[in-house]
Amino acid sequence: KPCKDDLKVRKMKKKVLRKQVRAQHTLMRHEGIECISHATQSLVIANAGLGNGMSRHQLLRIVEEYGAVEMLLMPPNKPYSFVKYGTTEEAKKAFDALNGEEVTLEDCGQHIVLYINFVEKVSLQNAVPTSLPPGLRVIENIISPDEERRMLESIDWIEYENTQNAQKTLKHRRVKHFGYEFRYDNNNVDKDKPLPGGLPEICNVFLEKCLKQGYIKHKPDQLTVNQYEPGQGIPPHIDTHSAFEDEIISLSLGAEIVMDFKHPDGHTVSIMLPRCSLLVMAGESRYLWTHGITPRKYDVIQASELGQKVGTITADIGDLTLNRRETRTSFTFRKVKKSPCNCIYPSVCDSQKGQQRLVQPSFPHSEMEASKLEQEYVHKVYEEIATHFSSTRHSPWPRIVEFLRSLPAGSVVADIGCGNGKYLGINEDLYMVGCDRSKNLVDICGEKNFQAFVCDALSVPIRSGSCDACISIAVIHHFSTAERRLATLRELARLLRPGGTALIYVWAMEQEYKNQKSKYLKEKNVSKAKEKEINTGPGQRPLSDQMPDSSSQDSACSNRLLNASKDEGCDARPVADSRLPVHTNRTSFDSQDLLVPWHLKGGTKKKEESTDTVPAGSKESQELSPVFHRYYHVFCEGELEAACRSLDCVRVQKSYYDQGNWCVVLEKL
Repeated sequence: KPCKDDLKVRKMKKKVLRKQVRAQHTLMRHEGIECISHATQSLVIANAGLGNGMSRHQLLRIVEEYGAVEMLLMPPNKPYSFVKYGTTEEAKKAFDALNGEEVTLEDCGQHIVLYINFVEKVSLQNAVPTSLPPGLRVIENIISPDEERRMLESIDWIEYENTQNAQKTLKHRRVKHFGYEFRYDNNNVDKDKPLPGGLPEICNVFLEKCLKQGYIKHKPDQLTVNQYEPGQGIPPHIDTHSAFEDEIISLSLGAEIVMDFKHPDGHTVSIMLPRCSLLVMAGESRYLWTHGITPRKYDVIQASELGQKVGTITADIGDLTLNRRETRTSFTFRKVKKSPCNCIYPSVCDSQKGQQRLVQPSFPHSEMEASKLEQEYVHKVYEEIATHFSSTRHSPWPRIVEFLRSLPAGSVVADIGCGNGKYLGINEDLYMVGCDRSKNLVDICGEKNFQAFVCDALSVPIRSGSCDACISIAVIHHFSTAERRLATLRELARLLRPGGTALIYVWAMEQEYKNQKSKYLKEKNVSKAKEKEINTGPGQRPLSDQMPDSSSQDSACSNRLLNASKDEGCDARPVADSRLPVHTNRTSFDSQDLLVPWHLKGGTKKKEESTDTVPAGSKESQELSPVFHRYYHVFCEGELEAACRSLDCVRVQKSYYDQGNWCVVLEKL
């Protein structure tokens, strides 16, 4: 029996160690933070995050048993938390007691096991405080508790059950319409068939009050009442432009809720709607931003306010906790629109859809044409999509991390085309500076306290020979002629001191290499449903594209480099038509020079019905999604290496293929 007990203990220890290692990999992938083997004041606790259902007050109570807690950080929607003790001895005591320990979540009764690692220090960046979307207002306590009770009682869900205006029980909630019925089959209202009875009298009294106090300009004539149980939500959507006038107002009764708003560029704002508050959407917030409620039983809120304060929910990881949802009823009022919409947001307007068409540019045949092409299909696009683009750039690529960590402490490193600064904080022993052509991306670097400035990779304002190393990740393939791509390589070499090294990544023509498909092609079957579309780019998964592919002729200059490298594995099809094709995503490349779409979507992976507008993932939603096109030149095997070897001031140390990208490490002679 003692032997059996020992075997059981050994198996448990192995399991805990295996889970610890998995937690280490998750932390590195999500945050770029490395766990260490020796004891420190700081711990990362896996399975004890807001994303697991662990509340702040429960975790604080658990960790305070072992010493004075200086800091408790809980990143939103993550399965881990960070705790810093006053001394290393207290942290070691907590590690020994809690690692592998099973605890029960207070709010749901679920059993979880904690897995703990030491970290050197925690330097997570809080999200920058955000403002409300333009045109959006939240008015607190607009009705009294007694008025709330009477409004809820005015909706008799049973009385109308067998009538024409019966309760419409959708899959995830109860809904009833007054004035006009919203039809979910065409995401609109029948403007010629008003419902009998109009709006309830108590609602008319409320609307007169709103008009008198200046909260609204026009009296609505349509009302949708929705009742949600905890865990239910609505997918992100924009109320159909042609169906309703500008102002849309929604009254929250019975419970508070967090509603998510999203701009087409990917910028999101989570807003607390307290009980008995009125949400007013007008202008940009009504026409351009999607709004929705994530289906979940708990909302992430500011712990200090307990979710009752109006305003945005910022990712202050030192002040976040969970708030259990309760049954909520919303009264959403709109005024039916009698004419087509002529708003200033045609990209998302159903009345104006189809009026904008992509004019496919041609391959550039001069320096001026190349500059104009890049300005329109690279520079302008990244300025527009910067926030959304940044939200997809959080996981550092392992071999780039390996390169940066191999550099001696104190090295001066320039990241040319740094984007949102994903690599600027990888190795704190380096002095890193970044630059990018996009001002909006450089601003995001500044918000993260990174050193970055705006410039073009063809002309970097850094003294020659002043850098120990440079990196250029997914940048050079955006230059549209071989001469301009070579010029960027020459500029990288100029920055390096003799003996300095540069790491370069470009997107590969060969997305299937040595009988192995890249992640880009492997995920073709993952994205069968249109609502699961995601954006394309080197090192990231692509968006499904609805536009047909076509052929184009490749750059003559590029072909010269290809011939120099004697490569035979590249079989792009040159034809007479010089227009740049729009790539069909998740397929092999047919051309080296092409346009890759970036879809700005407010869709959802859930298949819930929309409350009252175009459902996310529907045909209408896709047609209204803004699409930007980025120019790419994808490199054939040997092409990047040949371009580097054409420079007499460098030598190629290493050339390799990394998940759909060609990569070179070069050294300054």
